[in-house]
Amino acid sequence: MNMSSIPSRSIELAKRALGIEAEAIEALISRIDASFTEAVHLILESRGRVIVSGMGKSGHIARKIAATLSSTGTPAYFVHPGEASHGDLGMVQGVDIFLALSNSGETEEILSILPAVRRQGAKVIAMTGNPASTLAAEADINLDVSVAKEACPLNLAPTASTTAALALGDALAVALLDARGFKSEDFALSHPGGTLGRRLLTHVEDVMKKAEQLPAVRPEATLSEAILTISRGGLGMTAVTDPENKILGIFTDGDLRRALENRQAYQNEDLLTVPVSRLMRPDPCRIAPKRLAVEAVEIMERRRINQLLVADEQDRLIGALNMHDLFAARVI
Repeated sequence: MNMSSIPSRSIELAKRALGIEAEAIEALISRIDASFTEAVHLILESRGRVIVSGMGKSGHIARKIAATLSSTGTPAYFVHPGEASHGDLGMVQGVDIFLALSNSGETEEILSILPAVRRQGAKVIAMTGNPASTLAAEADINLDVSVAKEACPLNLAPTASTTAALALGDALAVALLDARGFKSEDFALSHPGGTLGRRLLTHVEDVMKKAEQLPAVRPEATLSEAILTISRGGLGMTAVTDPENKILGIFTDGDLRRALENRQAYQNEDLLTVPVSRLMRPDPCRIAPKRLAVEAVEIMERRRINQLLVADEQDRLIGALNMHDLFAARVI
């Protein structure tokens, strides 16, 4: 092959492959029928899990489908059909659903374990590219994932067929998710280590500074005292509270800069002795401790502020946080 023709041919083949796979998924839409609904109902009514199995490339897709089902409210796991006949079938129980993937519908390793799966009492859902195959005939429900051709130029390597099976698996997971009333909070519980989990499980009280860490002064405190408190607190601000610890205002690094820039307004006074009550921002924005940390981020971005006070139901200061705390908690 002429090396100079490789770039243009690569682009041509890539577009062709994507086009074929897109067509394969598009063709599935007209096949979402009563069989799909029956499969959803069968899984919903099951008291067990969904055991997903497949050989070769179908096995890789089966693993992903099992993972997607598990993370969206339908307990599932993958069983290798070759290992199943050597002991792993013990993981299949009568209350389970056995979801078998095979493009040909004639995969020997799958067909050889079906009698044992049946003896256990498990229901079988097949996902095949051949509705007239043995697997389709043996299954309680068959989902047709046939494709007109593979994206491989030789029409041999599983490409469009695996894409179609993966897409239908996603469709099945989405339908089950909706039927179960599965919410983002539920998703977060199974993804506590990921970004989404942190965003949906981390509350303000988990990341805020509290107790002795809180920078706060009384309204009669001088600017000098407020500056020292800001420096000790490390939050770039100090809250201003009354004797009952109720929030009156906030004084930040930004407020200090503005006071210095406008010091002519205090030309007859020593600015450092001016009460902070004259320099603070009264009635500042605050948030409740049980709110999500990501809500604090949204408030701070919307208000264009870098610090946020945390108040209890009596509007008493119980915490404070800034953008650095939220970055450290990785909710941003």
